[in-house]
Amino acid sequence: GTGADNDLYINQAIVFIEDAIQYRSINHRVDSRSLWLYRWYYSRTCQWILSLTITIILALAFIEKPSSLTITSDVRYRLPAWNPPCGLTESIELLCFLVFIVDVSVKSYLIGWEEFWKNKWLMAYILTLIVSLSDWIVSLSFFCTEGVRIRRILRPFFLLQNSSMMKKTLKSINSTLPEMASVVLLLAVHLSLFTMFAMLLFARTKDGQQDKEWVGYFRNLPDSLTSLLVLLTTANNPDVMIPAYSKNRAYSIFFILFTVLGNLFLMNLLTAIIYNQFRGYLLKSVQSSLFRRRLGIRAAFEVLSSLKENPANTQESYVSVRALLQVLQKVEMDSRCKQAITTSLKMCSCDQLSASQFQKLFEELDKDAIKQHPPSPEYQSHFMQKIQFAFGHPYFGYLGNVVALANIVSICVVLVMDADKQPSERDDFFLGAINCFFILYYLLEMLLKILAMGLKRYLSYPSNRFDGLLTVILLVLEIATFAVYGFPHPGWRPEFMGLLSLWDMVRLVNMLIVFRFLRIIPNMKFMALVVTTLLDLVKNLRAFAGILVVVFYAFAITGIMLFEGAVIPLGNTSFYIKKVVVLYFKEKCDFMDIFDRFQAEVIYCLFYLMSVNLICRWAKIYFVAWWLISSVIWVNLFVALLLENFIHKWDRRCHREPLSDIEYQRTVELMFRDVLEEPTEEELVEKLHKHPHLQLCR
Repeated sequence: GTGADNDLYINQAIVFIEDAIQYRSINHRVDSRSLWLYRWYYSRTCQWILSLTITIILALAFIEKPSSLTITSDVRYRLPAWNPPCGLTESIELLCFLVFIVDVSVKSYLIGWEEFWKNKWLMAYILTLIVSLSDWIVSLSFFCTEGVRIRRILRPFFLLQNSSMMKKTLKSINSTLPEMASVVLLLAVHLSLFTMFAMLLFARTKDGQQDKEWVGYFRNLPDSLTSLLVLLTTANNPDVMIPAYSKNRAYSIFFILFTVLGNLFLMNLLTAIIYNQFRGYLLKSVQSSLFRRRLGIRAAFEVLSSLKENPANTQESYVSVRALLQVLQKVEMDSRCKQAITTSLKMCSCDQLSASQFQKLFEELDKDAIKQHPPSPEYQSHFMQKIQFAFGHPYFGYLGNVVALANIVSICVVLVMDADKQPSERDDFFLGAINCFFILYYLLEMLLKILAMGLKRYLSYPSNRFDGLLTVILLVLEIATFAVYGFPHPGWRPEFMGLLSLWDMVRLVNMLIVFRFLRIIPNMKFMALVVTTLLDLVKNLRAFAGILVVVFYAFAITGIMLFEGAVIPLGNTSFYIKKVVVLYFKEKCDFMDIFDRFQAEVIYCLFYLMSVNLICRWAKIYFVAWWLISSVIWVNLFVALLLENFIHKWDRRCHREPLSDIEYQRTVELMFRDVLEEPTEEELVEKLHKHPHLQLCR
């Protein structure tokens, strides 16, 4: 009936608008039952369950055998780690697999059979689940004693496929690889040529005393390549040059030329190429996201224009304001955008909206998120107004910065004076007294600012929240210190009491005071610009962090599979290297089981290897691959996005004056908004008519 059709059109419009908000594709089923399933799937509860499942299955690596549940990684002193019984982690894993099976089933049903065969990610999702379940069955059949578990390497895929931005980023990286390969090939040629020169320059001679360079670094082709590859990262500089330089100063020319050509030219050229190419591909990705948003809004207009209440004899399609208001009530969207669109509709003098008017309304989604600070309280008393003016003035904040600087200087003076003293010789009276004075000032400053600005306005500024939180923590610590150890006095060195000694409590207070000094950042324009750029990267470029997690996880699991059990302790002063793995960390991890535990592998080995300080024999392929992916490719990609974000913010700073009561917040899509092209009407209509499940009347 007419009522049922209208309800269907309303629900379709709701889903299409929500798709536009989230930059999702609208190529899914649009019947009543599928729409209900679609909204349920993308509800916060379902997405939270899916995210929790991905987190759990990734976290299993920390407790699976070999377990990372040990305090120390030193094989000499570490107690035997707790390993879960067979079937415990496998049961959790099976529950996660069941959630993923439901996930892929719902996704496949919603997009339809025809779209399923075009979606490579879904097909890879199903293949990953089949391989993982098969490996899980094999693991149980061997009673969890098998050495290789393929499904552990495949786990990061579940994180990857769940993020559309991560998939776009990966696609952009893949498109950039040909250009990067040319520079990497040039690096390889540079490395090979200088390796041959090195082997000729530092060849073995009759005088064994003069062959230190040959013995240590250029004994054969693999060692020569390795030495220069590490020099390319500056990890063994100047160690690799010292023997030759001691023999003849002229040999330094070789190493200087190699470093200048490799580091200053080729590596920076690689960064420039990655920045130029990757920015272009990411821009295309964001352009497609904009097209999806415009397409979703246009699809909502088309289905709402099909409502029976709209006049059918007009040449042009229209949507009634009343129908759109009804849709907006049910749409899950940001309250700021919803309020702005609703206000615009109520102020509109017409009852019908054309396609262009409809699209213009939803351009509110593309605007910066604006945070308006609450107004200050209005005092009637003339005295209170003067108080409000004095303590609400920026100069009062500058005075607080000066006091904080004085506190830092006093702490530095005391630390320098007490640097060489034994704990029993220290007199904590002076430091305790000045800390007490400064903390009381910080408390007074916070209370006066709240009085002048009002609590809501005070808390609306992130710098004030940061300052206030640290002030409260410092006050609590100071009260606890006085309650346990009494008030400061000359010769204040009481015995240890409670959880922390007096010196530990004072050190903790001093660290927080030093940390509190970061409050000066908002008052320094250029420093604030740099910090906000970094914060925006943290908030908006989660896709890069996700891809880094995927790479770290895959390499960590691979390292455990390849090198587990390579280090076996023999007493407290020696260890035995098993197999043919030769690992040395230059006094860094002589007794660290870097490949026997997932946590040690991730935290120390791979982070440390991003600067390349680990060399081994045949396992060099593993480490060189990690260096290429992490340091050469990923770090350069991060630098490219950092530059883009900073340049964008710098340009905006030059074109817009900062307003004290307004804060602007931008997403990655909005970062490129000024250079994006709007899709044409013909492109949108043509795409809508190709929708596999939506039949339009026009």
